[in-house]
Amino acid sequence: MAVSLPSGVTGAVLIALLADGELHSGESLAATLGVSRAAVWKAVQRLRAQGIEVLAAARRGYRLPQPAELLDAARVRRELAPDHAARLRRLELLFEVDSTNSHLLRSAPPPPGIADVCASELQTAGRGRRGRRWMAPFATSLAMSLCWTFAEAGTELPSLSLAVGVAVARALERQGAVGIRLKWPNDIWFEDRKIGGILIELRAEAGGAAHVVIGIGLNLRVPEALGREIAAGGNRAAGVAESCPLPPSRNRIAGAVLDELLGVVLRFERDGFAPLRAQWQHLDAMKGRPVHIVSGAGGCTGIARGVDARGALLLDVDGQRRTFVSGDVSLRPAGPAVLEGSVA
Repeated sequence: MAVSLPSGVTGAVLIALLADGELHSGESLAATLGVSRAAVWKAVQRLRAQGIEVLAAARRGYRLPQPAELLDAARVRRELAPDHAARLRRLELLFEVDSTNSHLLRSAPPPPGIADVCASELQTAGRGRRGRRWMAPFATSLAMSLCWTFAEAGTELPSLSLAVGVAVARALERQGAVGIRLKWPNDIWFEDRKIGGILIELRAEAGGAAHVVIGIGLNLRVPEALGREIAAGGNRAAGVAESCPLPPSRNRIAGAVLDELLGVVLRFERDGFAPLRAQWQHLDAMKGRPVHIVSGAGGCTGIARGVDARGALLLDVDGQRRTFVSGDVSLRPAGPAVLEGSVA
């Protein structure tokens, strides 16, 4: 396991021992860790307080409800093409962080042409568009961010989220996913349900470089309790596993997403969004369907007609073609409600 493990009986250390899903006695855990059984019990309580379910069998020990595939740097890197791996300055795999986007934003950005990447097992303050909360349960989701420095803040940057969506769709298809679609401007869909999203944050220097953090969040599975919570809010979510014939590997998905993302960012920096437009249109979940958009100018309903070469949404409204560069979109009139945020 390549997750950063601090010394002592921390959640990360204990999870590394429990990740196999087998029953481990308190005595054996204490012996392995060189601590008392009381210290093990306290560590279990801390994990539970973090939202991780740890089952206890009286006088037998502790286990997770099922095995957990923890993030592993070597397994993630195996998915990268050599030229993409050479672009990776730093790959941080953390046990817990407030937000992978925030973590990278607090760090010095990489030089142009090089990426810093952060992924975490747990996020305590995952964020979506417009301040919405993103929920990412332990071991059933992927929260990952990439920091990239563009030589200058060009007019193409607003369409970057669409290019990233193409990269994520490609990555999931590499792992056997079928039926992945994109919802403008930054959501990943399966059967009109959200499986993930994209949050891009920018720090630009006047007349100079643009430091961009690209956050990607994916539901690999949707635990029953989370599904109920989301449904209670009138939304619908899906997991990547529903689109795959075999259970997907969390590390292989993380590596494939990173590999495709590096390739797309390099191409986007060189050529902008236009060369990726046809691929985005092919994956468009809304094209030809009635949708409602709420933007700074208010709300309106029209028929979605894809996007233009700069990634703006095209709608036919009352017989006229209109263009939108931002806004929240939902299907109308019969489309199911969907999560409207994105992740980081």
